[in-house]
Amino acid sequence: MKQTADPHAPLAGATIVITRPSGMSSAPARAVRALGGRPLSLPGLSLRPLRNRKKSPTKRGFDIWIFTSPAAVRFGAALLPARRMRARIEAFAVGAGTARALARHGIRARIPRERSDSEGLLSIAGLAKVRGLRIALVGAPGGRNRIAPVLRRRGAEVVMLDVYERVPPRLTQRHFAAVDAAGDPLVMLVSSAEALGNLVALLPPRTLERLRGQIVVVSSERLAAIALRHAFGEIVLAHSASPRDLLAGAAAALGRHRL
Repeated sequence: MKQTADPHAPLAGATIVITRPSGMSSAPARAVRALGGRPLSLPGLSLRPLRNRKKSPTKRGFDIWIFTSPAAVRFGAALLPARRMRARIEAFAVGAGTARALARHGIRARIPRERSDSEGLLSIAGLAKVRGLRIALVGAPGGRNRIAPVLRRRGAEVVMLDVYERVPPRLTQRHFAAVDAAGDPLVMLVSSAEALGNLVALLPPRTLERLRGQIVVVSSERLAAIALRHAFGEIVLAHSASPRDLLAGAAAALGRHRL
């Protein structure tokens, strides 16, 4: 006998718009369904490997490895030392998702406690005194570029290992039609300023205006300010960029509407 949806589930009746990069929405979509919501993938970015990067400069060795995202782990795993040596690596990750990705490769990483962004990472005690150390910063070109300058001012040698790049997504009429046809309420989850900017630039005016009139859950105060500048109305600040925290923010916002 087919089970009916729980009308009291945290996301019951809501469409949750997932803006993660193309091909990376499966796990959040499963989480949305488990909480009673309807997932809708609207990628704000596409990721692709940088094939013209130099061969790994790891022969000289690094004192510290920093990974800026799960994608940095995915595309940069080939640069890591042999697995038998990874238990000795001192590694840092911007958030819990990146740390979990590293754990699958046998590396235990330290993460910020208060906020999952560059400022949070730079506040970790293990990165306060780095003078004379050689640090590998694994990620993508562009972005805020805050981590490397700060570490260099602290006296470290920072080697940028750009292993992938972020490019605008290839959105089609199918994406637009799915948003237009989705029932209210809509809740959009955003953890990247670049992704949000791409969507604002690429969505048809009618589709964009619809999203602006709904709920957007963002992963940082900086993103909240950007969403406000892009004329989004109801902006909810999640505790972090993890899918769990973004969905918790969505559930809290929906709960307030249902009171």
